[in-house]
This record gives sequence, C-alpha cells and structure tokens, in this order.
Amino acid sequence: MPIDSHLLTLFVVTTLVAMITPGPDMLFVLGCGIKGGPRAGLLATAGVASSEAIHVALAAVGLAALFAAVPTAFVVVRVVGGLYLVYLGVQMIRRRKGGVADVPAAGGGMSGRRAYVNGLVTNLLNPKMVTFTLAFLPQFIDPALGRVWLQFVVLGVLLIVIEFLIDGSVGVLAGRIGGWLRQRHAARRRIDVATGGLFIGLGFRLAADR
Repeated sequence: MPIDSHLLTLFVVTTLVAMITPGPDMLFVLGCGIKGGPRAGLLATAGVASSEAIHVALAAVGLAALFAAVPTAFVVVRVVGGLYLVYLGVQMIRRRKGGVADVPAAGGGMSGRRAYVNGLVTNLLNPKMVTFTLAFLPQFIDPALGRVWLQFVVLGVLLIVIEFLIDGSVGVLAGRIGGWLRQRHAARRRIDVATGGLFIGLGFRLAADR
C-alpha cells in the first residue's frame, strides 16, 4: 500500500463530510440538473470532476518535485495548508444564510454539452479550488513512505470518485433535492457548523503532526 492506512481512512471520512456539505460545486450541479434534467446534472458533475483531475495532476507534479528538491518544503506546505483548512472551517461556521436559497428554479433548459463545459471551465478557473487542492491533499501525504506522486494519485482518484458519486447523485435527483435544500436552511446551518469544526480540528492536528 503506497499510503498510510490511518491517513487514508481520515482522508476518506473528511472528504465524505466535505462533499455532502452544499457548496459552489454542488449548487452548480444542482442548478444544471434542475434546468436540464438528470443527464445535464450528471454531465455537469463530469465537467467538475474533470477539472478536479487537472488540479490534482498539477498539484502532484509540482509538489512532488518540490518535496524531492527541498524536503523541508513539505513541513511548510503542511503547516500553511493546515492553517488554510482552519480558515475554511471558521468561514463555514461564520457563514450566514444564503447560497442554497439562490438555487435556480426549474425551467430554461440546458444541454448536456453545455453543462459539461460550464462545469469544466468554471471549476478549472476557480482559484479557491486550486488553493483547496494544494492545501488539502498534502495533509495526507507521508514522504517517509516514498513515491509521493503515487500517494497523490491514490488520494486524487478517491477524491474525484467521491465527488462524482455525491454530486452526480445530486444532479440526477435535482428536482427533489433542489426543493429540499431550499427549504432546509436550519439543516444546512448545522452541517456547516459540523464541517467547519471538523476542518478546524483537522487543520490544527495535521499541521502539527510529525
């Protein structure tokens, strides 16, 4: 196994919790599903996942080379990334109402091709997603195991698969889930607080670990 089993388990749990929290990607897929139907929702997810694959590949190539050339850079990346996760957690907890209420209403139509391209381009050019990938993945990498690039590949594939399964389900079931999300502000608030707390704890723990 090219990756630490404990870190792998922690990664999967954290990713699952993060992905079920309604965020920009989920709301985008939701809107596409409502406008264009299940196929558009699924293809929008495919576009988002494709852009995430590019983010992971760039992070793997760049950071693996950096860690090999400057071993101490790994510590810096972990600390900075951990602090960024803490920042994200605080922002989630502080976030007020909004976002979900802005889910578009049904109608207007959207082709599958347009949904895919919009998902690809929107997420690919989102600097926050690039920053998150660079901050998140290194927290679960252990250079002592070697083959850092392979650890990135394993984590990246898991991240994309989990994202596709969750957001894809939202896209396919967009009609029902859209109404549910618009009516459940209190539930979303509790999810935000729980996820924010998880990110804060994770950020401090992983940045300080080893």
